[in-house]
Amino acid sequence: MNRSIAFLLLGLALGVSPVLNAADAPVAPVAPVAPAASLPGQSLYHLQVTLTDQHGASVPWASLRGRPQLVSMFYGNCHLMCPLIIESAKAVQKQLPADQRTRLDVDMLTLDPVRDTPAALAEIAQRHRAPDEWRFLRPAEGDVRALANLLDVRYRFRDDGSINHTSVLVLLDAEGRVRARSEVQGVAADPEMVAAISAVLDGR
Repeated sequence: MNRSIAFLLLGLALGVSPVLNAADAPVAPVAPVAPAASLPGQSLYHLQVTLTDQHGASVPWASLRGRPQLVSMFYGNCHLMCPLIIESAKAVQKQLPADQRTRLDVDMLTLDPVRDTPAALAEIAQRHRAPDEWRFLRPAEGDVRALANLLDVRYRFRDDGSINHTSVLVLLDAEGRVRARSEVQGVAADPEMVAAISAVLDGR
């Protein structure tokens, strides 16, 4: 009789659970692991970075997935174009019907994380009377360039501490794909951007 079977029968007779060799132990079935929902290839959320909002909370970039986002980059010590970016985003949002307005998130990412601390971002949000649900986000200093490249925002620091940069609003759909861009030239809402946002919110 096979020795492993003999030991098994003896253990059962004595009421003792025998210890089997690894080779004799039954192999438990491996439960299949459900794959995570994959991002589209064009999604900007493939970039794994974490930002900090104006309240000091950590906000993973990929956590913005699931809702359309109106995104821009600015910096706090800018006194001309950056206030226009914020006011232009407010104007675009106001052009949307109330039911759509609540389904669009707005995110302002700073190009200057050294000076734009969470406290500074909170002060900027208050000064510009931004809606409470807007996020003013501070990337880590080493992540600014990667985010700017994703959003196609060109920038460079000048000797006086100012930043020459692209002034643009970028619309991302719920999966993080760029659906529209609008160059900011004033505070008036760009009707093409408003139409693009409506289309994304309506699933078109």
